[in-house]
Amino acid sequence: MSDDPGTDSEADLRSDGGTAHHEDDHHFPPRTSVRRWLVTTNHKDIGILYVVTSLFFLVFGGLLALLIRTQMWSPGGTVLSGLAYNQTVSTHGLIMVFWFLSPFAFGFANYIVPLQIGAKDLAFPRLNALSYWLYLASGILLGVSFFQGASFAGGWTMYAPLNVPTFTPQVGASTAVLALLLFVVSVTVSSVNFLTTMHRMRAEGLTLRNLPLFTWSILLTVWMMLFAFAALLAALMVLSADRLLGTLYFATESPGGSMLWTHLFWFFGHPEVYIVFFPALGAMAEMFQTFTGRRIVGRKWFIAAMVLVALQSFIVWMHHMFLTSINLEVKTLFMATTIGISLPFDLMVFALIYTTLKGRIRWNTPFLFAFGALLVFIIGGITGVFLGAVVLDYEFRGTYWVVAHFHYVMVGGVTGLVGALYYWFPKMTGKMYDEFLGRVHFALYIVGFNLLYFPMFLAWETPRRVFDYAPDLLPWHRLATVGGFLLGLSFLVMFYNLYRSLYEGEDAAGNPWEYSTTAEWAVDSPPPLENFPGLPTYRDGSLSYRDESNVAASAATDGGTAEASTVDSGGIVTRGDLLPEPETSSATLVDPGDEEASHASLWPFLVSVGAMVTILGLSGLQSGSFPDGMAGGAYAGTALAGGLITLGSLVGMGAEQFHAPEMALAERWPFAGVENTKLGMWIFLASDVVLFGAFIGSYIFVRFAFGWTDWHPIPHNSLPGLVNTYLLLTSSFTVILALVAARRESRKGVLASLLATFLLGVGFLINKGIEWQELLHEGVWIDSNVRASTFFLTTGLHAGHVVAGLIVTLYLVWRAYNGAYVDGNEGSIEYFGLYWHFVDIVWLFLFPLFYIL
Repeated sequence: MSDDPGTDSEADLRSDGGTAHHEDDHHFPPRTSVRRWLVTTNHKDIGILYVVTSLFFLVFGGLLALLIRTQMWSPGGTVLSGLAYNQTVSTHGLIMVFWFLSPFAFGFANYIVPLQIGAKDLAFPRLNALSYWLYLASGILLGVSFFQGASFAGGWTMYAPLNVPTFTPQVGASTAVLALLLFVVSVTVSSVNFLTTMHRMRAEGLTLRNLPLFTWSILLTVWMMLFAFAALLAALMVLSADRLLGTLYFATESPGGSMLWTHLFWFFGHPEVYIVFFPALGAMAEMFQTFTGRRIVGRKWFIAAMVLVALQSFIVWMHHMFLTSINLEVKTLFMATTIGISLPFDLMVFALIYTTLKGRIRWNTPFLFAFGALLVFIIGGITGVFLGAVVLDYEFRGTYWVVAHFHYVMVGGVTGLVGALYYWFPKMTGKMYDEFLGRVHFALYIVGFNLLYFPMFLAWETPRRVFDYAPDLLPWHRLATVGGFLLGLSFLVMFYNLYRSLYEGEDAAGNPWEYSTTAEWAVDSPPPLENFPGLPTYRDGSLSYRDESNVAASAATDGGTAEASTVDSGGIVTRGDLLPEPETSSATLVDPGDEEASHASLWPFLVSVGAMVTILGLSGLQSGSFPDGMAGGAYAGTALAGGLITLGSLVGMGAEQFHAPEMALAERWPFAGVENTKLGMWIFLASDVVLFGAFIGSYIFVRFAFGWTDWHPIPHNSLPGLVNTYLLLTSSFTVILALVAARRESRKGVLASLLATFLLGVGFLINKGIEWQELLHEGVWIDSNVRASTFFLTTGLHAGHVVAGLIVTLYLVWRAYNGAYVDGNEGSIEYFGLYWHFVDIVWLFLFPLFYIL
């Protein structure tokens, strides 16, 4: 097999799966059609949507940054009012951290990861589309918040009590909080999808150990996202309840409220640093390998270091809280974990440096940005060590030293991702960018970046988030402002370069880089709709293709022995030196059936529209009710209409005939015996464990702050809770009976068991409603005190899960009535049972906590 990427065999391969095959499969609308982008579920289209939308938010957040630097041109600047400046600073941080950085990275992840692992698409294409549209809807809501009095103005970290209506009373501030909550829902949906895909849809022979480094970085990033964003979701749900329903978690009079927010936020916030940087690190590793012509030095140690950082990221959050009243022993412990997490990063940095020294560098634009990102991150890491020491943190906290360090780390990640944009631009568009303009962009970027942020280290005594400073710091701030505008100019060069290249650029080969070795370069640019001309396999140590129909037939007739013919990959060797011998493969076979994979659905878009309208209406809530007058009526009507659209769209999405791609032969360790949907449910429930854990932990934290023995349970009678315990435990038993009846092909048994489950769940809600009504009659409601707030909100969250389960139960009853689940296809009942049993188990924790202890 030749290593020359321009061989005739590659051209022949592209003729089989090239552009003629791209757009007309399955009557899929062409890319020039607006309908294509509204209905597409194809991972490559979703990746492009993510990249383009995130670049829009880059411009949005960048313009806000230039407003900040304009205000800082002189001490006590007057360009913006105090409220306007606070909004600008807060939303700039929110946009860049949430709506630009991670979505930008996951645009590449959506496009590249399935190609690198040999998959046709992600495991759940409609959920992939849903995650994008929820992301866009959340960003639109953030923009709308500026027109509702004012957007959120309490800092991007939303510290309590500045995050409650007492200090940020505008409706727009509530909309911004709800927009972020919707964004987190999008992230959760995406996390379940990516983890299921990467664990169950890898090509034969592509074990976890041998994944490309970019895919490894995404795998670890998504695992961190699953748990870290669940903690943020809990924090935002509690904050939304404080703002909309009048709960008292973070109110000034609540014991420990401010400290509770910092714990919840930074348990998410510090893993978020690595969530942002890991995809850039993985892309940098790919570019270092491609443009130095050699494999990363110490590849297995590089991967081990990433795994170690991912694990350690959850035990360092308290270094953000060194100025609080936490005792010195705990602070010292977290100082040690903070310094400890820098050690695996040192290993990764040295691996990249040694790779550069041992290779032969090609200074293309992608490598310029990758190398620049390494240099920038080294400065960010070294200056961060200062903040990891308790004594130095006392001096630097709340100053521009933190601002400079933070941007050298986070924008260091941006630098690597900009390199990734140039690196994969030919693959995504089929066009080459202008190399000269790319280098001009890099020169302006690196000079502007350092002019902007390095003077902040020298002007470190400037208070953070304040636009007044000592006059002797004026030169440094003016230099930073000039650097900011130069950095902005560099992006104008980038946009011009990419726009012109898209329409006038040279056509890109399937593999335009001489030493690229990952599977995305083995197909045409852009790739065909189904990605590969056959079923990818690495069983011989390099990429080849097998006839998928032959593999499926062999699986059915030969008991899993699938000796199908292979198609040469056209000279692209994909890490053959890293792959195992064929006999070590643990790939498993499935019968994918005769259905072709679907690529279009309008329902994810409609669900997101409904969610956006619902949240816009709910933003008008104040202390649990809508205000009087036309405005209140408009908000209530909007919320109702949005809720109906969302529910109807979810029903339509559930009833739609949609066929997700299934690989006939794939590496599925360690989940070979678990179907995609079941694994997706397990992963979702793992996130839900963290969500409920955060709520229960918040209750325990507030109760200890209040005084454990002085805290008296809100329900004066434990009997309703005991009755509900029996009702839920019985309903779990009836779900099991439904599954048994389905396996015995008893349609009546399935219907009877599901109806019994539904009635028991309704009984639970009725009993809960009676209990709440009695408490209300006694004058106890959600806003009475913090004890009532914790009880009603936590048990209300559980009741919401019960309601969601009952809606699904009704859908299962309808499907069972029409003859489903008795033909050996009882999986839906089993997956629902996993969810329902989890809900019941959670209640077994809530009952003693809120009724007995």
